[in-house]
Amino acid sequence: MVKKKDAKKKSNKKKALNKGRKFVCGFCGLEVTVDESCSCINGCDLMCCGTHLQPKK
Repeated sequence: MVKKKDAKKKSNKKKALNKGRKFVCGFCGLEVTVDESCSCINGCDLMCCGTHLQPKK
């Protein structure tokens, strides 16, 4: 049996935390809005409840 590859490739690059971006915790529902842009080279990790916050759609 041949496994199908996902149509979307996951990028290893983290998106910049630009001012105004919104993130949400999938576990507790906490919402965070970035009020200062991040200047980190590798990006930052926003975490809550032991998991990464997801960009809010």
